[in-house]
Amino acid sequence: MENKKKDIRALTKEQLRDFFVSEGDKAFRGNQVYEWLWQKSAHSFEDMTNISKETRSMLEANFVINHIKVDSMQKSSDGTIKNAVKLHDGLIVESVLIPTKKRTTACVSSQVGCSLDCKFCATARLKRMRNLNPDEIVDQVVAIDKESRLYHNKPLSNIVFMGMGEPLMNYNNVLKAIDKITSPEGLGMSPKRIVVSTSGVPKMIKKMADDEVKFKLAVSLHSAIDEVRTSIMPFNATFPLKDLREALEYWYAKTKNRITYEYVVWKGINDQDKDIKALVEFCKFAPSKVNLIEYNPIDDGVFQQANSEAIDRYVSVLERNNITVTVRRSRGKDIDAACGQLANKS
Repeated sequence: MENKKKDIRALTKEQLRDFFVSEGDKAFRGNQVYEWLWQKSAHSFEDMTNISKETRSMLEANFVINHIKVDSMQKSSDGTIKNAVKLHDGLIVESVLIPTKKRTTACVSSQVGCSLDCKFCATARLKRMRNLNPDEIVDQVVAIDKESRLYHNKPLSNIVFMGMGEPLMNYNNVLKAIDKITSPEGLGMSPKRIVVSTSGVPKMIKKMADDEVKFKLAVSLHSAIDEVRTSIMPFNATFPLKDLREALEYWYAKTKNRITYEYVVWKGINDQDKDIKALVEFCKFAPSKVNLIEYNPIDDGVFQQANSEAIDRYVSVLERNNITVTVRRSRGKDIDAACGQLANKS
């Protein structure tokens, strides 16, 4: 019978209030339970100490809290922490705490596996098993915040949706999770400290603009030449660069928010002058920033980090064209926690 119980966190605050009224109780009891679930991240009904034992027993009889469990935790020599997170149905996703002097960032997953097929990414080799629920995304953030306080003596400051999965293929649940993370009735974090990274789903980028989201957008680009991008990110054949660019133009017109491009430079793939020129042209339609990311091998040797001269050429040409560029060194490589390495190997 345990499986028949509904996860209480699937209910809105209004539904919780209605439930208590239907049980002959006061509506405000729903507010109390909602606060325990989303502000205080209660793992069980027993944690809800300002609610009577009788009411807690009644909740236990009707509902479950399908809380995640950090199944294993690995610590990198650079302070990065990778969590293997077990979900209520036994499936595993990974999330990462990335510390720097000024901030700690949670890199969270949005799907078990991934809907897309990028050839350089270990997660893409896992078939998409299911989308994460909003509470499963929020739980990852809560767990990493605790680790940030425990191991780095500061609360979590930033969140990036760059873990397992394509966030825009789980759009509704990702937005519900961000709503809980940013709401004063939830974790109360600023949406400006949240970045949603997409491989580029044009229709959903336009929807984000129409929905007037307040978080930041990053696009995993890696090439501004269609043939090259399709060879490494096959779904680009369905969502070509002209469609992506049109969607991003729409995004900028609506939001006036700068676009960040995530870009890995690989030896023999996108390390030529024509690749740099194409990127500059792609960036020109709206204020943008390019993060050049160090590549993290996933064992097969097909993709290799470009030499430093190629990276320097990218930086030089981008800067000459007044495009902000940073070179991002990878963290947590020794525990397979870096960009593109999340594949449940722990």
